[in-house]
This record gives sequence, C-alpha cells and structure tokens, in this order.
Amino acid sequence: MEAVTASSTSLADPGTRTAVRLVQVGKTYPDGLEVTHALRSVSVALRPGSFTAVMGPSGSGKSTFLNCAAGLDTPTSGQVVIGDQDLTSMSPDDLTRFRRRSVGFVFQAYNLVGHLTVAENVHLPLLLDGRRPDADWQDHLLQAVGLQGMDTRLPGELSGGQAQRVAIARALVTRPAVVFADEPTGALDSATGRQVLDVLRSTTRSLAQTLVLVTHDAQVAAVADEVVFLADGNVVGTLGSPTAEQIIARLTTTGR
Repeated sequence: MEAVTASSTSLADPGTRTAVRLVQVGKTYPDGLEVTHALRSVSVALRPGSFTAVMGPSGSGKSTFLNCAAGLDTPTSGQVVIGDQDLTSMSPDDLTRFRRRSVGFVFQAYNLVGHLTVAENVHLPLLLDGRRPDADWQDHLLQAVGLQGMDTRLPGELSGGQAQRVAIARALVTRPAVVFADEPTGALDSATGRQVLDVLRSTTRSLAQTLVLVTHDAQVAAVADEVVFLADGNVVGTLGSPTAEQIIARLTTTGR
C-alpha cells in the first residue's frame, strides 16, 4: 500500500480522533479446499464528518469492507472501531444494539417493507430498538429528503428515487454517527441518482455525520472529500478532493 497523506483517510492511528477505524482487518471465506481473501490487513481511519467514497474493480472487497466497517459482518482478524466502541470485542446482542443506535445503512435495493407506509418504514429502526418515534424529527427528515406529504404512501406507490429517499430517511432516523451506503444510486437513472446523492450528502452534512459510500461511478465519487481505492482486498491508494477525471485515471491502474 502506498503512503498517502490526506484529509479524511490515513493509516489507522489509535492516537487520532476518528469516526471509523479499521486496524489490520482481514476477512477470509472458505472456497472448497482453498481460502478466499476478501480483505487483507486493511488499515484505514476516517475523521468525523468526512465523506469517503470506496471504489475498486469487481471482487476488490468493496462490499466486504463496508459490511465489516458497519458491523454487519465480522472480520476474520483485526479491529473495527466506530467512535470509541470496538465492534470486534462486542457480543452479538451488544453489537446489534450498537448498530441500531449509532449506524445507518443505505442499501442499493432499498429494502423497504411493502405493507408499511413511508412513515412506518422510516421509524421502523426506532420501534425495533424499543423507542418511541419522534414525530417532529420524522417530519423534518421527510422534508429534508423531499418526501413531505407522502408519509401515508406505500412503497409500491413510489418511484425508485422516492423509495431510495425513504431508505435514506430510515438510515438517519436514529441520528447515527456514521452512515454507510452501498451503491445507493446504482439502480437509478443518472438524473435521479444525482438528486438522491445530493439529498444524502446534504442531510448527512447538516447533521455532521460521517458518510462512507461504495460506488462504481466516478461522478458520484467526485463529490466525496476523499476516495479509497481497493484491489484484491488491499487498499492501494487514496485521492483527496478528487475530480472525476482523476478518479477515472486512477481506476485505469487498478482495473474497474
């Protein structure tokens, strides 16, 4: 891994205040008689309030990186820390509670519950955590993502862009410190994707949240403060204050 000095991402340093820190994280999966290395001793630190895009070729470990960083998957080795909480030392029950309260996740496929209204989908994480929804906060979120007046609609009555905005509001409803997004614009047309990205970026910025987003789109990644490039489970570089042209040039050296 090349040595890089950048604004939001660096080699993990326990003495540095970070929102998300991965220290020598490895992840392997059995593959018949062999072992597949999805991540290889990855060390990254993200500062609070930053927006980091994660890019790399297919099979580079992007989704595994995101899932391990968010506590959705358990590393085979190494340490994952969000704020001052070491996720790798938590019991499964404690980790579940921590994710519900401190982590937001936006999936490409929306994952809305079809028989629940927009409002019910948004406050579902609070109910699962045994908390009463805050009507004023929910109204604020729906307005922030451009869904005011749509709280009683069902997911089947929404466009793809509207459904993804519901997913964003749901990810933010618990006021998480960190929001992870896995190709959140990947299933949308370019115009709708830009609108959804603008909503995600503006709302997380206004709430001073850390945003970590996996994408294959250089135009999307160019909005980030920094891009982390993965290849074969390794961090192979970072790029601060990137342009789409710089990102594309870097991707040609790592493969798409």
